[in-house]
Amino acid sequence: MRLAILGAGAWGSALAISLSGAHEVGLWARSAARREALARERESPYLPGARFPGAVRVEPDLAAALAACDLAIVATATEGLREAATAIAAARPDTPLLWACKGFEAATGLLPHEVLDEALPASRRTAALSGPSFAQEVAQGLPAALTIASRDAAFAADCAARLNGPRLRMYSSADLPGVELGGAVKNVIAIAAGISDGLALGRNARAALVTRGLAEIVRLGVALGGQAETFMGLTGLGDLVLTCTGDLSRNREVGLRLAQGRALPDILRELGHVAEGVRSAPCVRDRARRAGVEMPITEAVCAVLFESRAPADAVRQLLARDPKAE
Repeated sequence: MRLAILGAGAWGSALAISLSGAHEVGLWARSAARREALARERESPYLPGARFPGAVRVEPDLAAALAACDLAIVATATEGLREAATAIAAARPDTPLLWACKGFEAATGLLPHEVLDEALPASRRTAALSGPSFAQEVAQGLPAALTIASRDAAFAADCAARLNGPRLRMYSSADLPGVELGGAVKNVIAIAAGISDGLALGRNARAALVTRGLAEIVRLGVALGGQAETFMGLTGLGDLVLTCTGDLSRNREVGLRLAQGRALPDILRELGHVAEGVRSAPCVRDRARRAGVEMPITEAVCAVLFESRAPADAVRQLLARDPKAE
């Protein structure tokens, strides 16, 4: 297939490198200076040491990227999804679209598929690409498994079959809300896991936090239309465990640094990458409140991020909650 990948951050670049083994890949970055640097250096600044194969074309403009593609993949942050999808629809009205971003649109509190429900015609073939995957490892050719989810089960299965490869295994799902909720909320729980690790609370505490975090994800996911079994799979438990325990997790790193007493603006500036859990946390909290779903870990993370609550105090409040049946 001829693929157009829009967004040349860590994840878009990693997908371009991985998928170019079997497909023609055009990679586009919004910044002209970034496009020129990528074309010249053939390496992403976010993935040191991982070079673009010859099969990856760095496209000079959006029109060139979309000109003859069979499938467009949006790999921007969630905040850029609406703009990218609108541009694709204007340039190529019939081109199928996958998005590889996780989280919520901050201004609206919408999940990616809800954003596209507003931005695109209902007849458009679209799907989410999600799952446990650090960009650095995918770019290095290490194995990973992802899920392609769409309301159109046949489209999801077709995309999975065509994009499946020896290093990047693809599964399909028709549970679009469940897949997206798992990918969004796990980033918030990962911040809590980083706080726990940063406070040296131990592996027992981390295991309890991940488990109870999964319970929060399932409660909200089911309330918003997801299927409970989805959260036991790659885009639920799999992504949660990876993000809460992996040293490459940006969201866990935010929690680690918060536990050290660092200020959030300084943390985000030093990371230099998007930490979606920070943006997603208030959206998750607000959606849960409207749905009448109890999410104490998410509430605690929001208090630390936005209400100046000390991480140790937030942990104490969680531990002081009344006992209840699991």
